[in-house]
Amino acid sequence: MKDTQTTLNKAVALILQYLESNWHPETKVVNYQAADVLQEKLDLSLPDEGVTLEELIPIVESYLQYSVRTGSTQFFNLLFSGSSIPGILAEMVTSATNTTMHTYDVAPVATLMERELIKNLNSLVGFQQGEGLMVTGGSNANLVGMLCGRHKVLPEAKLKGLGHHRLVAFVSEQAHYSYAKAANLMGIGIENLVKVNSDREGKMIPEALEAAIQQSLSERKTPFFVGATAGTTVLGAFDPLPEIAVITKKYGLWLHVDGAWGAPVLFSKKHQHLLAGSELVNSFTWDAHKLMGVPLICSAILVKNQGILQKACSGGGTDYLFHDDENAPYNLGQMSLQCGRKVDTLKLWLCWQYYGNKGYEQQVDKLFDLAHYAVNYIQNCDNLELIAEPKFLNICFRYIPQENQLDSTVIDQLNLEIRKQLIYSGEIFVNQARYQGKIIIRLILANSELQKADLEKFFDNLINAGKMCEAIGV
Repeated sequence: MKDTQTTLNKAVALILQYLESNWHPETKVVNYQAADVLQEKLDLSLPDEGVTLEELIPIVESYLQYSVRTGSTQFFNLLFSGSSIPGILAEMVTSATNTTMHTYDVAPVATLMERELIKNLNSLVGFQQGEGLMVTGGSNANLVGMLCGRHKVLPEAKLKGLGHHRLVAFVSEQAHYSYAKAANLMGIGIENLVKVNSDREGKMIPEALEAAIQQSLSERKTPFFVGATAGTTVLGAFDPLPEIAVITKKYGLWLHVDGAWGAPVLFSKKHQHLLAGSELVNSFTWDAHKLMGVPLICSAILVKNQGILQKACSGGGTDYLFHDDENAPYNLGQMSLQCGRKVDTLKLWLCWQYYGNKGYEQQVDKLFDLAHYAVNYIQNCDNLELIAEPKFLNICFRYIPQENQLDSTVIDQLNLEIRKQLIYSGEIFVNQARYQGKIIIRLILANSELQKADLEKFFDNLINAGKMCEAIGV
């Protein structure tokens, strides 16, 4: 036990040092190494004979040395960023207790916590009598939402398959690619996932949706599902839910919202209007590991009416796992596509306890203020071009030469090279995207610790990289 305690203390000290160094301005976001180079530097062989606990510490050190610092205030690459001490504490506890969420018997505290969390998330969305479950990510939540839609329209498919039915689902052309995976897994076929046109702001066009539904009906197909998005991955667009809900009600379709990125605007009185009409939908994806800063993975599927999750997802286990006892109504496993399910609940529970509703509201409002600051910075800089007026926390722009006489292809290549050089330098980690045929820089504001000075540092480094790339003729 003494060796265990010594090793754990050393590991915790390394983690604390790692977290503290995220705050140092000279700390790089990544110690970039090409894959073949890093593979040579790391000893990735697995031994025949085991090693001591003490010998694991150098492995932890090298892991931290070469990992991307997603907690850095110069990490803008994905729809998550930052560190969460309550969340890290929760991960330690859940790993130590190492339980699973299928029954109340084996996870009593976690089960009660999850039920309460789902109740509160449902309340924010506007589901007063809803149900829900923690799942393995937003992609999984979107799949379950689509599965619920199939069960509503074609419940016999669970036992007999699709038969001669040709089911059709509809999403925005800006929707997350997980819908295509869901269409594949459910057997409806990716070609029966119809991508509806969006407007210049990236929002689904309701008239285009209805036209697509009517087209599928004319082809003797069966429309069953519409997947709206609250916070698209590139522009951060919010689809118009009230107008879409009118259409789905008219045709009897299941309306799901992928709120993986945008859901936490519901904490903010100032910005919750972006999700007006959320109470009208049937199901909702919420990723707490994105804008709420909870450690990965922490996602929920929320459903407006009780009962359908078990009907759509259950199957087996009653002979050895799900017993008809006094705690049976509390068992969550039969609502899940999984059997073993990690306790992700405690992460969100401790974080929500720590920040509270008001704390999350303040975080959301602050990030919106920083988004406005970033937009103003871009609009007042000769070398930067704003590609779309942001409605959320996705800032899409690109670097342009001061003497802008280059064609679009050359500017695209220039921005790709700028992004590459920033990552090679380790100063900034930001992503690229393609919008309206242009390569752009996609700045994501997800880290609640961000300050204006961090954005100024980001833009300074990016512009300097741009000028350097221009100078060498990239």
